Amino acid sequence: MKSYQTGTIAVADYTIPVVSDKLGLGDFIGAVMVRFGINRGNYKVDPGLYSTGSPDITSDVFVTGNYKLSFDHLRKNLKGLNSWILVLDTKGVNVWCAAGKKTFGTSELVRSINEADLRSIVSHRKLILPQLGATGVAAHKVKEASGFNVHYGPVRAADIKEYIGDGYRASREMRMVKFGFYDRLKLIPNDFIQGKIYLLISIAVAFIIAGINLKGGRFDFELKSSIHGMVNVLLGYSAGVILTPALLPYLPFRMFSLKGLFAGLVVSTGLFFTQLTGLNLINKIGWFLVILSISSFMAMNFTGSSTYTSLSGVKREMKISIPLQIALASIGIILLIISWF
Repeated sequence: MKSYQTGTIAVADYTIPVVSDKLGLGDFIGAVMVRFGINRGNYKVDPGLYSTGSPDITSDVFVTGNYKLSFDHLRKNLKGLNSWILVLDTKGVNVWCAAGKKTFGTSELVRSINEADLRSIVSHRKLILPQLGATGVAAHKVKEASGFNVHYGPVRAADIKEYIGDGYRASREMRMVKFGFYDRLKLIPNDFIQGKIYLLISIAVAFIIAGINLKGGRFDFELKSSIHGMVNVLLGYSAGVILTPALLPYLPFRMFSLKGLFAGLVVSTGLFFTQLTGLNLINKIGWFLVILSISSFMAMNFTGSSTYTSLSGVKREMKISIPLQIALASIGIILLIISWF
């Protein structure tokens, strides 16, 4: 028995797991780990039908994906309700992303209804889906194939009780997709870890480039300069991965790459007037441009974590921004090499 299961309930010759509406220490630890990208690809529950409380044939059926973070968030917000939870096989992906990939979609929903024999479990024909799953589900096709009517609940599971209490009607506020400061902060650890390959490669390159000194026709390697170079790369990376998401609505420009460019500009301007970037002007300008390119590139990657963007918009932004980022990085590296002499 899974840690989140408290027992079973027998309905229509089926034995259905009962899950707790309280999250335990293991759930909390798992959530923290997955926020840092640890075991993220395997953080999922078995698809199928679950229950909370003591549901009967008239109880509501809520649909979610099998990403455990989504599953946990739903069940804790069903506290005090006697409900059914139908978990689709979204390959361990959250509802919003899975809807875009069609794993939280019409065919998977119909398949899950049939596999759970939901018609024998409940007397009604109503399913409550999260609003963010709407892009993957054709409600009329679900009705034709299964007889069940799709109702879209609020964006956030925290509003479910209010949604039910208001006669299964979602207010305009419940329909709004928010992406506040706390929401953005929760994504930073995973995005920071996810880009570790970019970071490690950049730090390795910076360690070599920053430390070389060929003045006077003699090869020297300055460890202090290498460390300064690695710090510059880390600060540029942090400007794109941490500063940009945290200040997202307040940074100028619409494109994320330009927002990251501005965040990098703030950081690199501060460094420009210090000795961290080097003692000569060419070296400072070189690092100035490299930091801008790193911050812009990493901020552009945040588009995949945001509710602000569309696929077509991201593709258009990449066509414009990547050549600019490559140019900034290339010119910056050339200046750093020139500063060797």
